[in-house]
Amino acid sequence: MYEAVHAVPEGEATVSRLAVTAREYGYDGIVVRNHTDRLAEYDAEAVAEETGIDVVDGVEIRAEDPQSASGHLGNYRPETTVLAVHGGTVAMNRFAAEQDAVDVLTHPMAGEGDLNHVIAAVAAEHGVHVEVSLAPVLREEGGSRVRAIADLRKCWELLQDADAPFVVSADPRSHLQLRAHRELRALGEEIGIPGDAIEDGLAAWGTIAERNRARRSEAFIEPGVKAGRYDRES
Repeated sequence: MYEAVHAVPEGEATVSRLAVTAREYGYDGIVVRNHTDRLAEYDAEAVAEETGIDVVDGVEIRAEDPQSASGHLGNYRPETTVLAVHGGTVAMNRFAAEQDAVDVLTHPMAGEGDLNHVIAAVAAEHGVHVEVSLAPVLREEGGSRVRAIADLRKCWELLQDADAPFVVSADPRSHLQLRAHRELRALGEEIGIPGDAIEDGLAAWGTIAERNRARRSEAFIEPGVKAGRYDRES
């Protein structure tokens, strides 16, 4: 299983520190998912050799509108193993869900965002994984936590109805926010998401990385690939 993390300068811990803690918690690897405006500087191979777990280069595109996000896709897709788009509005959620070049739609329920049957179905059609983020449930209290649980349950039901692919994350921004997969499994069961599904969602990050690395090594991803033309067929 893998966790997707934010490292320095966006997070509060280095990639190496996050990897060490993830290894202690039983993870097989981490995906570094810093946003495009605060990318981390690290040597993935060196950290992997030092810590003994896989370190996957990723990026989370955060843009004001789909047009801006589209430009980022063209820039980052050819060189990035795991590419995500930060949702949070209906427009951004829909844009990310319909892009073959996108691996993961993150934070679909954040801010003014919403996930509906149409977006879930589009994500399923294009093979875009939708993030089930446990971060709000882990870090909010009172009414905010209650709303976060309701949003997660809605998200999960829509993904199940559409048979859409998904990933799970606690979205840690420091090694102190990392949680063992057993703890996340228990939390999922508490709020109505099966424990096996939580572990499947954590494993999905690694599956995405393995698939994209294989395609790159076999020249399936060529320089200059355009957003929306990323072939997902094996």
